[in-house]
Amino acid sequence: MVEIKDGKKILTTPISDNDLRDIHIGDIIYLNGSLTTCRDVAHRRLVEEQRPLPVNVRDSAIIHAGPIIRSLGNDKFEMVSVGPTTSMRMEKFEKEFIEQTGVKIIIGKGGMGHNTEYACKNFKCLHCVIPAGNAVVAAVAVEEIICAQWQDLGMPETLWNCRVKEFGPLIVSIDTYGRNYFEEQKIVYNRRKETALEKISKNVKFIK
Repeated sequence: MVEIKDGKKILTTPISDNDLRDIHIGDIIYLNGSLTTCRDVAHRRLVEEQRPLPVNVRDSAIIHAGPIIRSLGNDKFEMVSVGPTTSMRMEKFEKEFIEQTGVKIIIGKGGMGHNTEYACKNFKCLHCVIPAGNAVVAAVAVEEIICAQWQDLGMPETLWNCRVKEFGPLIVSIDTYGRNYFEEQKIVYNRRKETALEKISKNVKFIK
């Protein structure tokens, strides 16, 4: 479901293809519902070792993050900090991950490449980035840690399945049309760079 609340565009899991139709690169969205931390080793287990995820992320969201967790005892946990990991580390796995799991929102840091573009377009998924430096603030949006799976991997790689409320802001970097915000902006930045260098060169041509 998608709704506008106090000027915020909020997606609530489970998320349908139709919910993502009018969301484009550069848009800012927020997330309600199910969010699971999922990093390198979990991707590798699914794709290379063909081990099904012990958390159902279909029509839900994952975040490339190694959080800091506080144990409350009796299998209860509290999110202390949840900062994103560089998403490009998962690029080699993401196409198969999206296809096999049916995940609809992937959150991370930095851009992703052609594999993820293809998967987002063909399997209707978004890749989003969350602003850096907000790990503690982001943890406040985690209402509850529902369960922890694959704890043998250690805290950063465990699948922490959470319930979140207005988790964000999330900037859409790849949309369901396969457009890639980071790649498109590189063209703009390079064009500006050439113009800036030309101006600078005129003023410092006396420097050898």
